[in-house]
Amino acid sequence: MQHSDKDSPLLAIVGMTGSGKSSIAGHLKRKGWHTIRFGEITMRELESRNLPINEANERAVREELRATHGMEAYAKLSLPTIRETLSTGPTVIDGLYSWAEYKFLKQHLGNQMKVVAIFTTRSVRYARLSQRPDRPLSAEEAEQRDFAEIENLEKARPIAMADHMIVNDDSEEDLFQAVDRLLSTHILLRK
Repeated sequence: MQHSDKDSPLLAIVGMTGSGKSSIAGHLKRKGWHTIRFGEITMRELESRNLPINEANERAVREELRATHGMEAYAKLSLPTIRETLSTGPTVIDGLYSWAEYKFLKQHLGNQMKVVAIFTTRSVRYARLSQRPDRPLSAEEAEQRDFAEIENLEKARPIAMADHMIVNDDSEEDLFQAVDRLLSTHILLRK
């Protein structure tokens, strides 16, 4: 029997920086889900230009890609990959950021895409971000990034439109249990 991309669940994980999006994507990947990280487009672009990976260069590339392809740039550039991975199984998107990306994917994928928002208290996020091994951020840098993402990317709108919400103020184990509970309800699999 041939697998149809309409049969596979698609989750878009949304949340502010440091909320746990990548942790959830990693958890689902270990469970056999395909993972698409919009931020990989930025990293590949930095690599192709031989630019150092840092917040300033990442921001410049993100803004340039959006100026070239529109605010839905990452969704537009990722849509062929999303469709390809959906044809072989469940897929999670780590890092849907803008309202334009949300609307673009809803237009092209409809109710197949379910959005899960991860909420983490700001003080907890900032503490986690200062201690992360890759690209740590000070509290000031994290706050600047929050403001930029809310004001320039309209990041709060996809969070507000989420189909499901998970609070992530405790341990990573608690987060994974919350994700597993959500998956076990099969709510995410319904159209």
